[in-house]
Amino acid sequence: MLKKFKLGVQFIFNMGIRYTLYRVWHEIEKKSGVLKRRHPQHPKAISFISWENWKANSPGFFYDSRIDLPSYEFNSEELERRVSKMKGGVFQFFFRHEIDLGLDYDWVTHPISGNKFQRDTHWSKIPDFDPDLGDIKYVWEKSRFTFLLDMIRYDQSTGSDHSSWVKSEMESWIDHNPINSGPNWRCSQEISLRLFNWCFAIYYYKDSPVFDQKFWEKLQPVIYWSLHHVYHHINFSRIAVRNNHAITETLLLAVSDLLFPFIPQTKQWAKKGRKWFEKEVAYQIYSDGTFLQFSMNYHRVVIQLLTLGIRLTEIHQRPFSKLVYQRAYKSLAFLLVCQDGKSGYLPNYGANDGALFFPFSSMPFRDYRPQLEALHLLLTGKQFYDEPFLEDAYWWGRSNASSESKFSPIRRDDGAYSFEIGGFYLLRDQGTLTFVRCGNHKDRPQQADNLHLDIWVEGKNILLDAGTYQYNCQEELKKNFEGTLGHNTVMVENESQMLKGSRFIWFYWTQAKRAAFSEKETFWEFEGEISAFRFIFRNCSHKRRIIKIKGESKWKVQDSILQVPDHTAAVQIWNFEPTDLLKINPSKDIDRNFLWNQETAEQGYYSEHYGEMRRISRLKLPLENNELETQISYQLK
Repeated sequence: MLKKFKLGVQFIFNMGIRYTLYRVWHEIEKKSGVLKRRHPQHPKAISFISWENWKANSPGFFYDSRIDLPSYEFNSEELERRVSKMKGGVFQFFFRHEIDLGLDYDWVTHPISGNKFQRDTHWSKIPDFDPDLGDIKYVWEKSRFTFLLDMIRYDQSTGSDHSSWVKSEMESWIDHNPINSGPNWRCSQEISLRLFNWCFAIYYYKDSPVFDQKFWEKLQPVIYWSLHHVYHHINFSRIAVRNNHAITETLLLAVSDLLFPFIPQTKQWAKKGRKWFEKEVAYQIYSDGTFLQFSMNYHRVVIQLLTLGIRLTEIHQRPFSKLVYQRAYKSLAFLLVCQDGKSGYLPNYGANDGALFFPFSSMPFRDYRPQLEALHLLLTGKQFYDEPFLEDAYWWGRSNASSESKFSPIRRDDGAYSFEIGGFYLLRDQGTLTFVRCGNHKDRPQQADNLHLDIWVEGKNILLDAGTYQYNCQEELKKNFEGTLGHNTVMVENESQMLKGSRFIWFYWTQAKRAAFSEKETFWEFEGEISAFRFIFRNCSHKRRIIKIKGESKWKVQDSILQVPDHTAAVQIWNFEPTDLLKINPSKDIDRNFLWNQETAEQGYYSEHYGEMRRISRLKLPLENNELETQISYQLK
């Protein structure tokens, strides 16, 4: 009982009084039926403007219609293959695995478990995590309508016209998802993304005869009640969630009067939405450009949202505040530094649910170059990469902002980079990337990964982060992916750095005590220390020293566990793909050739895409007297 009380107090301290009180109030609203009354099911039909009137007076968008767009030369065999599959009912989930949904998919059946979510139940009664129904993200995935962008890209590059197919998909969704009912009305972010992607289709196909008044009358009520839902449930994201969800939803509200001026309420919604959006950007993106979710892929999500928001408001000559531009630029600089220069990939670090809201290219999901190039062009007017990755930029269009908002092109030179607020430390040295996380947590961590070390050599991720896999999976898999076991750092007493609570909750958050890079004549040196494992040993800390030999693919890593009893059980964890090119040697055992490939490695799991995992090797090296130094080398072919 005392332990539960202490954890409860710590939870309130970590999350804050505002969060705690709101969650209590939200439960009261849900159970009392307040949410159901605020978000009514089966509302009366509503219409604001005729289709012909809207077409004649449609507000500025990234393009006016397909006729307005310049010639397009980005077609690919992969895009043609995906379009052919989609027309046969096969859709790509999380930008990786394909699932045959059939030609009459009902939008509420889980494609893996085969179980149906209740389509007529009010969204507030739909569970997020039900092991019998399955991970709800599999139901949400198609309902985001990101697949429409593939069809639009295909039509633009080939001159085809799939407007009838696009219309049928949108109408099918409307018919199978009554307003404020079922799983696809459960999440305001999913609603926001659906509206954004529908806008791309509405504008692109506006001159098609199949987009007519009858279709428009069916669409308008869904647009209105979607915006109504987001506005009247925005505090859940702004207070209870406060991550990329809040940025997505406040952005939709901020531009709602630009996209849907025919809805009178958008004037008020946009005024508040703009204020909330700018506040979220200021809070969530730290002044050094790092992001409160400590996740590379979620940071890319924000990059695309910033690109959308900045570009659309500039088209309407109503740009956001200078702070939004500054944080966008800082974010871009941070991600570019973290990027492997050869592959375009970033470390598979932090939570990654396969999100890429606006897929405007056929590049691999892990390749960040198209999205980063689009924002770099928008902010600086210049390309960043030597090779063109301009397909995303084609769809957003070039900036028409004043020169005051233009930034200098970003440089990415070799050397050490420190992002002290977010707690990221990078070293770029002749084709290698050394990535270290050593940070404080004032915002909720999702994975127990402090002092994780990620190493890249010539486009190869030789020491890697295990990834995410699924949010709703077995406990052993959660330990592999969310826990310290899936990260290249240290475990004590076979435990993660923090104590796991339910769902996304951790207790005893790790905190950085110190961290710094220094340059010597022949090597670079990083030293960092964190408080960790405090639920086992109250004053425990983990100190790590990393030496990178200049111009060579060689590292030394020295770990020490402090303020614990002698001979405490502790191990270094190393996650990697099996290869004879990689050598991991405890310094004390070099003479005995103690290598990972001599029955010392065990099986681990790695997830590069949400919902998919594969086996990797994992090495656990025991610390002696609470210390261990290990030498790492990679032999280039």
